[in-house]
Amino acid sequence: MDEHRRNERKRLMAFTPAYDAHTKLVLGYLGDLSMRGAMLIGEKSMEVDTEITLEIDFPSTPEFSARRVKIPARVAWCRPEENSQYFNTGMEFLRVNPMYKDFIEAILERYQFKRESPA
Repeated sequence: MDEHRRNERKRLMAFTPAYDAHTKLVLGYLGDLSMRGAMLIGEKSMEVDTEITLEIDFPSTPEFSARRVKIPARVAWCRPEENSQYFNTGMEFLRVNPMYKDFIEAILERYQFKRESPA
């Protein structure tokens, strides 16, 4: 799966819940994010190829106030975490509303884990 990824995913430092837009149930929390998709860490397994509308509660940045974003997505994969009761679920975004694009880019820049290159 990683070899097919076109955009590097960024691991997030902020506690960011993701919901099913229709049921309003928490699906999990963002583990990483790119403009093309996200990985959720949740308590339940999700069936691959299921389409869902995600609602993600993004934190505020200096550029943007906090907001809930709705993004249609497809479950690309789901795996249990090693030595844990949680599941990692890869979500592929089907469409990102153009008005959310700059906001998501700002979130990625502001809240990603800073990785230092080895000296």
